[in-house]
Amino acid sequence: MNAENDLITTPVTADLLRGHLDVEATAHGLLPHRLPARARRQIPDDRLATAEAQPSGVRLAFRTRATTVELDTLPTKRAYLGFPPPADGVYDLLADGRLTAQATVAGGNVRMVTDLATESAELREGPAGTARFAGLPPGDKDVEIWLPHTEITELIALRTDAPVEPARDSGRRVWLHHGSSISHGSNAAHPTAIWPALAAADGRVELVNLSFGGSALLDPFTARAMRDAPADLISVKVGINVVNGDVMRLRAFVPAVHGFLDTIREGHPTTPLLVVSPVLCPVQEDTPGPLAPDLDGGTLRFKATGDPAEIAAGRLTLNVIRDVLARIVEQRAADDPYLHHLDGRDLYGEKDYAEFPLPDEVHPDPAGHRRIAENFTRLAFGPGGPFAAPTA
Repeated sequence: MNAENDLITTPVTADLLRGHLDVEATAHGLLPHRLPARARRQIPDDRLATAEAQPSGVRLAFRTRATTVELDTLPTKRAYLGFPPPADGVYDLLADGRLTAQATVAGGNVRMVTDLATESAELREGPAGTARFAGLPPGDKDVEIWLPHTEITELIALRTDAPVEPARDSGRRVWLHHGSSISHGSNAAHPTAIWPALAAADGRVELVNLSFGGSALLDPFTARAMRDAPADLISVKVGINVVNGDVMRLRAFVPAVHGFLDTIREGHPTTPLLVVSPVLCPVQEDTPGPLAPDLDGGTLRFKATGDPAEIAAGRLTLNVIRDVLARIVEQRAADDPYLHHLDGRDLYGEKDYAEFPLPDEVHPDPAGHRRIAENFTRLAFGPGGPFAAPTA
């Protein structure tokens, strides 16, 4: 017992976690990772290293009668020099699948981004804190605590007023998803409100979210991680980071897509695999990258800086990438009946943009996340969709 508040302390171990591929023991506790150690050793920049350690979709899962739960963590938050500090990340507690309570952890470390263009940053250390949930429903229940999708979160201690045990196997299919910052959760209000989490709940599947802000770049180590991860359903949403980072030309993009899919198929030869092209993003539809921050008006927005005249020479835009992905899937599907394609504009297109504009011209707001989730649920998990539940 914890003499201070008469709570039971349970060590935070990997068997209490879901939605991760690896864990790292730190000086403070346990750090969940969304890429395995082998992949992390090959990460070329700080941007992806930060993104994969942000636990989008990662949650603690346990069964308990507790009505009070405390989770000590050390968050590492990201801030931008010259801008107001971000709001503290939200912890969502679900009891028997229902959002029941939320908490935040003040303090923690801060990664201060000093240059928007290069994402260079300095670390300012701070104290650990506690996410506290009280007044939970009585009786035995399955509890999930979804960690903030925008904060690196070291897990230190779990305390409850009743014993806990690891969650039972839900029996649900595992959905492995890879995408960019929108799938990571940019601009979503809390971790269970990112569109993949909403779609996973609607589709009654277990989410493993390998989406990395700014870093869905067809990296071979990400493909190998997906190849080796257990999965019943797989989706790959690619294209926008390739354009807004201006990291490839058409000649390199086509074989990179084939190679990424080839690697996944080495480990999942008959798993339903859905390739999703970019959602609508007007600034990049017909203008190549790179994307650049635009601070005119005092709010952060983005603009494309490439020259459309260079498309003929192989520069990429979202429309070019959508056409390429559709052709690649059509070609491969002749020999792969489990491969499917979804145009991202069916998730968020012109009508959606008119109703829910992109606040920074790239990322949807919380209502936009819900719209994407609703459309994905209908098109992927609905009747006739590639992820539709098998009939008895």
